[in-house]
Amino acid sequence: MCLPAFGAALAGLGAGGAATAAGATAGAATGSLASGLATIGSALSIVGPLVQGIQANRAARENVRLINEQREQEASLNATRANRELQQWRRAMSQQRVDLAERGIALDSPTAVFLGQTAAREMSFNDQAIRSGGQARDAELSAEARIWRSRGTQALFRGGLSAAGAFLNRPTDEWAELLA
Repeated sequence: MCLPAFGAALAGLGAGGAATAAGATAGAATGSLASGLATIGSALSIVGPLVQGIQANRAARENVRLINEQREQEASLNATRANRELQQWRRAMSQQRVDLAERGIALDSPTAVFLGQTAAREMSFNDQAIRSGGQARDAELSAEARIWRSRGTQALFRGGLSAAGAFLNRPTDEWAELLA
């Protein structure tokens, strides 16, 4: 881009007064080109951080969406796991009653009642362990989603501040163009 202006300047050095006018014209063109490039550079330095902040915010929102999907899937999985464990315990307790009856032990005897109560406590404990593990994982994923939301907001804010700083730190000759 600068080669025609450079060539005109070199020609001006050897051609005398007539070429000096051509060199001045080329110098003015170079100055306006530099000014235009500086303006483009300033615009890019303003738009760049804004676009980067918007893209980071979009990525953060996508991560939040994926985390929420994972939360739903894990909640469903934990409910299924708890139901299956509950069914297994009920089958085991039914088998225990059958075994006691085969041995001739009455189901209302202290031994049978104690075994039934112990199995019920274990079943309840196991169910609570599965549910509290699911709640802990849900709380962990919730916190992770909050972190991603704040990162997205922070990226937008940082991009806006960087763009504002780039706008305010423009060279003084660009400010003169804006005010004119």
